[in-house]
Amino acid sequence: MTDATHWPTEIQLAEEGQSLVVAFESGESFALPAEYLRVNSPSAEVQGHTAEQRVTVSGKRAVKIRRAEPVGNYAARLIFDDGHDSGFFTWDYLFALGAEQETRWQAYLDELAAKNLHR
Repeated sequence: MTDATHWPTEIQLAEEGQSLVVAFESGESFALPAEYLRVNSPSAEVQGHTAEQRVTVSGKRAVKIRRAEPVGNYAARLIFDDGHDSGFFTWDYLFALGAEQETRWQAYLDELAAKNLHR
């Protein structure tokens, strides 16, 4: 059993892998762009094992999602066309990414600018 508080009712790739649409039991639904998901991957490759190890992923403007695979009853594994496939996106994390999309995206753009990196 899982401690997830947000349960998806639908998960589908849209726009030929350019986004992932996730609908939840609570009625919220989010269209999450592939680039946004890729740069916010929960994998250790991106997040590191500490906050100091977190990587700013750049150059992913054109990335697409090839597949979304279930991981037990608690997450989805997204396979991106750049070969990245190691992050497990839990239902709660997908919900948070949707609910906080505007804030997180702006923080990412600000981080890119501060590091002189490009999408």
